[in-house]
Amino acid sequence: MKSIARTPALILVPVLLLIFAPRVSAASIDENPPDPQTLAQMELRAQQANPRDQCYLYAELIHSMTDVAVHQIANGDDDKAALTLKQISHYAHLIESSLAKNTKRLKNAEILMDRTTTHLTEALHFTSGDDRANLQATLKQLNGVQNQLLDQVFNH
Repeated sequence: MKSIARTPALILVPVLLLIFAPRVSAASIDENPPDPQTLAQMELRAQQANPRDQCYLYAELIHSMTDVAVHQIANGDDDKAALTLKQISHYAHLIESSLAKNTKRLKNAEILMDRTTTHLTEALHFTSGDDRANLQATLKQLNGVQNQLLDQVFNH
């Protein structure tokens, strides 16, 4: 008899998790992503920085832009999110090119990239179709950048 009584509970718990898990993820989205002016200032700061500092500053910019992209995805602004992901991809290329230089704060940049990829992975739950493919491509690139950063951390 006990096993029969537990069966509904065993079914009910996973069903409830499936129903409420997306809402929990949506609630964790940053309600106030950085505004365009702040992002422009961050970009300018990274561009004008000493080449040794650029890796970390671009990682900061990507991290902030990820908040914007996730917010756009959650709000259904797919076109804006696609543009933001394209910009993130551009800055990821800049990080890759700056790794050849003697960079500072590599571990901090790697930690930021880890947080960024985790945040984008959470955003996959809100996407579908072409948007999902675009997000997955950006995520794949950022994972590659994070791995390169990690390699550099261990090489220094």
